Amino acid sequence: MKIHDLITTTEVLDDLVARLAQSEFVTVDTEFMRENTYYPELCLVQIANDEEAAAIDPLADGIDLTSLLDLMCDNEDVLKIFHAGGQDVEIIYNLTGKTPHPIFDTQIAMMAISQSEQIGYANLVESWLGTTVDKGARFTDWSRRPLTDRQIEYAIGDVTHLSEIFPLMLKKLIKTGRGGWLNAEMEKLADPENYRNDPDNAWRRIRSQGRNPQVLGRLKGLAAWREGEAQHKDIPRGRIMRDETLADIASHPPKKQADLAKVRGLSNAWRENDIGKRLMKVLADAEPLPKEEMPVKNKRGAPLGKEGALVADLLKLLLKIRAREIDVASRLLTKSDEMEALAAGIRDLPILKGWRYEVFGKDALALVEGKTGFAVVDGKLVMSSVDDMRADMLDAADDSTGDEAGVAAE
Repeated sequence: MKIHDLITTTEVLDDLVARLAQSEFVTVDTEFMRENTYYPELCLVQIANDEEAAAIDPLADGIDLTSLLDLMCDNEDVLKIFHAGGQDVEIIYNLTGKTPHPIFDTQIAMMAISQSEQIGYANLVESWLGTTVDKGARFTDWSRRPLTDRQIEYAIGDVTHLSEIFPLMLKKLIKTGRGGWLNAEMEKLADPENYRNDPDNAWRRIRSQGRNPQVLGRLKGLAAWREGEAQHKDIPRGRIMRDETLADIASHPPKKQADLAKVRGLSNAWRENDIGKRLMKVLADAEPLPKEEMPVKNKRGAPLGKEGALVADLLKLLLKIRAREIDVASRLLTKSDEMEALAAGIRDLPILKGWRYEVFGKDALALVEGKTGFAVVDGKLVMSSVDDMRADMLDAADDSTGDEAGVAAE
């Protein structure tokens, strides 16, 4: 494979992209810094196909990434391959308002062909190629220039290894017939809604006790205000105010600005500075959260009752058995909250639709409805029809009665 020098000009980048656009797939990775800015700062892009690879410097003076971003988001003929690509996709979305498509994530794909829940990149490379990844440059400052040869070599390795692994992984997916399982998961990864940052919805990410409309209304206003402040200053939202502080102010709003000095997590300066004034105005303008925006009541735990909780535990046991039997990550099949919902009587669930129903949901539903149960066969825990188990018990009882009658006749 040809490894290019670090690309720092638009002309060289456009030439590379023109060639890559003829490929069936490209492997992609990014290096970024997000400790000091609101949006992650893109510092390096690595890309490869099965013939060539390069690292691209987005911080190079005058470089235009348009052709690269068009390849990512507008070329439907080239599959874009990432590993644990959520943050990479987020960065591309922030730059374009679009997401890479079509897309393939090797971490997600591993869940369909093994019991690996969230396999790391180094372990992925080790398992498929027997190669040990050098982690020495993992926590480097990618924004600092010039980049060292070791940094660039480390970064490019992330895509060259993927370009070798993907064809092998694809063959296994085809062999197992599980490629179709991943379609919905990949579309979910590429859904722009996952990366759209609507300030009016920022409050939903913050833990807050209770369902008081007045408190939630203040929380919504404060969270949206914090997003605006952080965006304007280009700093992480936590630098403005931590979630815990935000929730505390929403629950116990100060009556006057001077009281902000008493709030844990805020400095004394808030009692008289401009940002403190803006916060107080948000509190004054906040209205109760409308009924239609109220969060759905958490149905976990209490509605199950003791018996329901036991059923949920049985479902989790069934999940472990099935995941082991078919060598798939249990997380790809379902999650704990969905099994608890099934045990509580809810039936409109992903687990009862499509391939998940055939692979696991059908048996899970039969267990909940008392049609199947657990049995030990040859020292292994397996699922068995309740009717079959009853028949076996009756047969065993008949045999025992016959034996006793024979003894009595003697």
